[in-house]
Amino acid sequence: MTAVQGSRKPAPTLPRTFPRTALAIGLAFAMAGCASVDIDRAVATSNDDAADFTQGALQLARTPEQQRDREAAADALLAQPLDQNAAVRLALQNSPQLQALLAQSWADAANGAQIGRLPNPVFDFERMRTVDELEFGRLLAFGLLDLITLPQRYGIAQRRTAQANIRLTRDVVAHVTQVRQAWVRAVAAEQSVAYARQVNDAAQASAELGRRMQAAGNFSRLERARQQAFYADAATQWASARQAVTATRAQLERLLGLTEAQAERLRLPPRLPDLPKAPMPPDRAARTASAARLDVRLAQASYEAAARAQGLTRITSLTDIELGVRHDTMFDRAEGGSTRRNGYEVSVRLPLFDDGSLRRDAIGAQTLALTHQLEATLRAAGSQLRESYGAYRTAYDVSRHYRDEVVPLRKLIAEENVLRYNGMFISVFELLADMRAQVNSVIAAIDAERNYWLADAALQAAIVGVPVAANPALPAGVAGSAGGPMLAAQGGGDAGH
Repeated sequence: MTAVQGSRKPAPTLPRTFPRTALAIGLAFAMAGCASVDIDRAVATSNDDAADFTQGALQLARTPEQQRDREAAADALLAQPLDQNAAVRLALQNSPQLQALLAQSWADAANGAQIGRLPNPVFDFERMRTVDELEFGRLLAFGLLDLITLPQRYGIAQRRTAQANIRLTRDVVAHVTQVRQAWVRAVAAEQSVAYARQVNDAAQASAELGRRMQAAGNFSRLERARQQAFYADAATQWASARQAVTATRAQLERLLGLTEAQAERLRLPPRLPDLPKAPMPPDRAARTASAARLDVRLAQASYEAAARAQGLTRITSLTDIELGVRHDTMFDRAEGGSTRRNGYEVSVRLPLFDDGSLRRDAIGAQTLALTHQLEATLRAAGSQLRESYGAYRTAYDVSRHYRDEVVPLRKLIAEENVLRYNGMFISVFELLADMRAQVNSVIAAIDAERNYWLADAALQAAIVGVPVAANPALPAGVAGSAGGPMLAAQGGGDAGH
């Protein structure tokens, strides 16, 4: 569809339609420019939403100066033994994985906001020459439908940007939780290996004493074989404990993003923190978790973006309209004058072969799926929080039971047995067996304390809406604790000898 008005003028002047057209195009550009992404603002929002996790230190380093500041902060943190909060700060300052996560979030937000920009207009120029005439044609065309639907596109861009920001906060919380749990496993492994070495030393002494007593004829082959078998098991468990230290430390180093030189300077505290005096009350956990949960907000933002996109697809799937502003100039070479023509063109794509039904079905189905996903997230939020709190409270009670009951009783029994050994009421083998049982109870107490801090980290993440397993799959060599079931069973079996 074309509409053209012609006029004959002796000298060329600028057409009056150009200022109006330029004004309309400038307004459209201004509206399209509103759909932008500010990564610094997104990072600041994540720092506010997850302040307990980021400690306000989340930052995307984009310049060499910022990179040097990060390295200096990492060196300062590595100068001291790394407690749990310092480990989180080190990950925020030093981890390339976190920096990649921030940059990828920036890219996702930019891609999501792209729909809020108008497609660039097309400028067409043609030169036609006849015998007596020379004609210049100029056409500036842009998508009229894109301009009409710009408010809807801008709304979709806003929601997709919000999605990217919430997803960034969720991923940062998940990474920080992994760092916390890796730190707990690394410290617990180093704490346990010392006790595993004590079990091995005791078993070695028992086996050597058994060998000598058998040589002197005071020990049977069966009794000596029992002591030797226990020593073999203790040596195996000690080796596993050393491997657990290596594996857990390596996992922590990867999450912190340490270089080889930084890894050599990494020092951990000798033991896990003490249990808190009282566990977090359940009403406090439920009160802290609110509608601001990240999983609920992310599901809500995804649904709203899809609903907006569904409304836009209903229009754009049927047809497409392009509007062009035409300005032609024809020069009459015989008479020396020129004629100008101004007008417009409208192009409409006819839905003859593709009526857009499949696109409408797809976006409708996606919106429906996200509706159900939002409902499922709302229903699962309370259940996940109850599960996380249950694991947290059980781990706290078990750890406190070991601390207040099991370990003190084992210590009392050991002290009484030393007195009985000094009075020659029990043999040295009974004394060694009791010492092994005491060490095993201490290792079990360390495992219980480790499980509590793992559950505590998982609960903190669950409260803000990032469900994390309390004790996810452990790296190779970590699954077996230093004082595992075999040692405990062996120690108990030998107690009677």
